[in-house]
This record gives sequence, C-alpha cells and structure tokens, in this order.
Amino acid sequence: MANEYGKIYVGDEVIAVIAGSAALECYGLVGMASRQQLKDGIAELLGRENLGRGVEVRRLKDDAIDIDLYIIVSYGTRISEVAHNVQNRVKYVLSEIVGLQVEHIHIFVQGVRVTR
Repeated sequence: MANEYGKIYVGDEVIAVIAGSAALECYGLVGMASRQQLKDGIAELLGRENLGRGVEVRRLKDDAIDIDLYIIVSYGTRISEVAHNVQNRVKYVLSEIVGLQVEHIHIFVQGVRVTR
C-alpha cells in the first residue's frame, strides 16, 4: 500500500495471523488445523499461538491476495454455514481493517470435533 508518506508492506505471516484470529471468532469453529498432511487420519488442532500455521497466503497481481484456511469444525454444526461465515468474516477483517483486496478465500475442513 502506498500513500503520500511512503509505502506500507504487510507481511504474509501477519496476514495469516489476522485471518486466523478473525476465523476463530466464528460460531462452529473449533480451531485452526495444520496445513501439513493428516497424521493417522487425525488433524492437528493448533493453539492460539500458532494461528498462522493454519493459513496460507498467496499474493496475486494488483496487490490482491488469495487465502487458504484449514479449519476444524464443531460436530453438529452445518459445515457449509460455518465455512461461509468464516469466509465473510475473514474477508471483512482483511478488507476493512487492514485494507487488503481479497480475491478468494478457500476453506479446507480438516476435521470435525465433538466439543464438551
């Protein structure tokens, strides 16, 4: 981003942490999952300190970005609704608060967890 004072560069890791934090605010989301392959069919649930590991950011032309989110949803929730809410929330936060142009947000559901 450029303004009259100079340029502002927001790193991919910062974008990933902001996107992960925004996603966790959505109902039905248990947490972020690792982008790595599943081990023995079990997705690794990431803690709050590792939010960026469940997000992949790709820069496109014209300062636009694509984001892949790897999530774990709560059992009993409609997966399509949770994914849609996550997409809307992440796009809103990155567009309005950070000022980034988000082209696509891809959701990869890595698992379903029973919450107590």
